[in-house]
Amino acid sequence: MLQTIELNPGAPPRASIVVLHGLGADGTDFLALADELRLGPVGPVRFVFPRAPIRPVTINGGHPMRAWYDILTADLVRREDEGGLRESIALVHALLDAEVARGVPAQRIVLAGFSQGCAITLGAGLRYPQRLAGLAGLSGYLPLAEQTVAEHAGQAGLPIFLGHGRSDGIVPLARGTAARDQLQTLGHPVAWHDYPMEHSVCIEEVKDLSQWLLQVLA
Repeated sequence: MLQTIELNPGAPPRASIVVLHGLGADGTDFLALADELRLGPVGPVRFVFPRAPIRPVTINGGHPMRAWYDILTADLVRREDEGGLRESIALVHALLDAEVARGVPAQRIVLAGFSQGCAITLGAGLRYPQRLAGLAGLSGYLPLAEQTVAEHAGQAGLPIFLGHGRSDGIVPLARGTAARDQLQTLGHPVAWHDYPMEHSVCIEEVKDLSQWLLQVLA
């Protein structure tokens, strides 16, 4: 089971937002996001920030760090760590199951993530057997893209928010637009936004994400 950091509201939550951090980061990285998102109309919201397992990362000289999967080369698609991806997808599914068991229906849960966390968000969310409220992917891409069509767990129509920096040197913009195009082909309404930034998050993106969350959690 994943370690988590949580922000619990003072009342039973009407919704939960699970946020997956990026490579080498930690669950604390996006704690401030909970304050920046203006979700008052939704009611009490629980934020869950899981911590990825520590594993050696090949592209960083095999140095152990928090990572959802190994990065074998700078080409994020040609050589994927399928075993690591599927391991983390299963861990996130268990986390979503636990959230449902705590009383928040799947259709009131949003799964979100940045960079590697975005990849796991899309990989896990599209394969989760229960319908979620939506998926939000920031500065990432669609992993296991060829397998996604066959493994798409009846989630057609699931709302997806995608944000990406036009000058992203880590996950090129083309990887984000490719994810957008494939997800739309699979029948998802994708709210696509690109911004004048690198591999990061900007205030305009947070505002756009807030508005999208208000819609899917209305």
